[in-house]
Amino acid sequence: MANPAKESNTPPKKRWGFVMEPERCIDCEACMVACSVENQVPLGEHRNWISHKEMGIFPDLNITFMPENCHHCSNPPCERVCPTGATYRRDDGIVLVDYDKCIGCKYCMMACPYDARYVNEEKQAVDKCTFCVHRLDAGLPPACVETCVGGARHFGDLNDPYSEVSKLLATHDYYQLYEEAGTGPAIYYIRGK
Repeated sequence: MANPAKESNTPPKKRWGFVMEPERCIDCEACMVACSVENQVPLGEHRNWISHKEMGIFPDLNITFMPENCHHCSNPPCERVCPTGATYRRDDGIVLVDYDKCIGCKYCMMACPYDARYVNEEKQAVDKCTFCVHRLDAGLPPACVETCVGGARHFGDLNDPYSEVSKLLATHDYYQLYEEAGTGPAIYYIRGK
């Protein structure tokens, strides 16, 4: 008997995600500025950032810049602890906050292993990266990807084998941050040489 699941012509649902190439990041912070302007992020706050990772022993030292933002997990701990349902996950994997439902309890901030949230005083709610969902829904890439000078940020449908992100993952060694937490992050980092 044939397996109906294998015979289905229905394409898999989209699952948006990032592939980051830390070796290409030059710490110019153009991604941070673009995100802040595009999303009207209050001064002093950021939805994305660049971490610095120092390696080696003097005199052989090296620094790697790690582009980061919310990891839009497939098993988001922030969603599980939200008492009002303000944090939710769309079918395409994007984790969002319904600002009208958020009571500012900060449980989601404590649960996030990526430290990806902040309190937006203007909205009186917790805020975070949205993958520029308003741009995605209009067929545009996230602002941070469009302005990345070094080409370190790649974005696309992780379920599409022909997308740029899927091709990068198929041809490079990669890792995820805090993968052991079981969050299922949608950000992958290409391992350096």
